[in-house]
Amino acid sequence: MVSSQFPPENGHSQIVSVTLTDDAGRAISCHVEQWLEVDGQQYALLSPEDVPIEIFTWQTDKEEETAILLEDDAEIDLIFSTAEAVLQELNLTLKRTALTLTVTGELPPIVEDEILTLDLEDETFDLESEQFQLLANFFHQDQEYAIYTPLDPLMFFARLSATGETELLSPEEFQKMQPLLEAQFLEQLEQ
Repeated sequence: MVSSQFPPENGHSQIVSVTLTDDAGRAISCHVEQWLEVDGQQYALLSPEDVPIEIFTWQTDKEEETAILLEDDAEIDLIFSTAEAVLQELNLTLKRTALTLTVTGELPPIVEDEILTLDLEDETFDLESEQFQLLANFFHQDQEYAIYTPLDPLMFFARLSATGETELLSPEEFQKMQPLLEAQFLEQLEQ
């Protein structure tokens, strides 16, 4: 479920910002980075207005330490107030938004020694590196957690319905549409 601030006009959208809402009723405001049309359907590339963050914990297995992304809502609920307090010390406000946690405030400068690089496999088993800037570390019940923000922008693909609602593409739809959308966006960028 999604709502937008401005209705489309004459089949050409003037929407500059949308609010996406998840099944739990959490919302996230996003900038519309670009619109495009594929087979008569309007799609948008969105980025969160606030800074996205990820919380990792560490798992040690025989001398090797692995970063584990915290995705379970119940575990996030348990550590949220601690993470919120730690970020307040940096003048950052943690928000429980749809799709990702976000913060508002001015991020500290990037420190090269505090960048986490993760090699992620996608559905085609291609390795892709993603880098994150460390914001803070904290402990909760003897477990260490680290709060990072991605250095690459976080983007979402959505479609504009006939009624002017912006709907996030499901993972299955995104996988099906990804090659077409990426080709269209690249074509528009080259113009």
